[in-house]
Amino acid sequence: LDALVGLDSVKAEVRKLAEMVKFNAARRHAGLPADALTSHFVFTGSPGTGKTTIARLLARIYRKLGVLKRGHLVEVDRSKLVAGYVGQTAIKTNAVIDAAMDGVLFIDEAYSLVLGGSSDFGREAIATLLKRMEDQRDRLVVIVAGYEDEMRRFVDSNPGLQSRFTKYIRFPDYSAEEMTRIFLSILSSQNYSCSKAAADAARRQMEMAAAKGGRTSGNARFVRNFIASVKERMAVRVMADGVATKGELQRIEAEDIG
Repeated sequence: LDALVGLDSVKAEVRKLAEMVKFNAARRHAGLPADALTSHFVFTGSPGTGKTTIARLLARIYRKLGVLKRGHLVEVDRSKLVAGYVGQTAIKTNAVIDAAMDGVLFIDEAYSLVLGGSSDFGREAIATLLKRMEDQRDRLVVIVAGYEDEMRRFVDSNPGLQSRFTKYIRFPDYSAEEMTRIFLSILSSQNYSCSKAAADAARRQMEMAAAKGGRTSGNARFVRNFIASVKERMAVRVMADGVATKGELQRIEAEDIG
């Protein structure tokens, strides 16, 4: 958790969750009443802001603290829950939930389950999910994620969702500086290095991306795609004469940035 770039407010929320688990466990051990665990969450934010990464870390933390036996993450979207025929959606949704038992079920763009109107099979998926969340409340953590406004409308669309999803964690967009740090960190972990000119050029690219705003900047997703394009340009440059030294295979230059 601490190794992640940025996300200070999110990290603080996760630490509070962990401390509450330990606090309530200590109260139970002392024979005192303890609050029920906050098991289900709404993660809001733009794509590429670390929602899936934090969900995976939360699952591991809960396993370490004894809240979840397995602590794995099952990530799905509408297509993994909703079928095209009557009666098939409940079967499909139950199968996904079975796979997530004793771990975390992460539903990305969960608001898409209510976009089709009252006759859409997404409503059946929600009804199935709500029943299982109640029946297996001690063995399942559900996280729904998506854009902030859409997720609020999603939760407000059903009283059952309102009662079960009470904890919201907002994921802010990355700044240009944070995106640059992510860029350099990923490359360093893969044994690449950047010349000063390359790092400066990359920072300018991150500033342009960040200025577009969350829905179009791409955040960390943009950084990963950008790195892929940098490596392609680097490969063409380095292998131009068919021979490359170890240093040349590691060193990114300004011309590779694009």
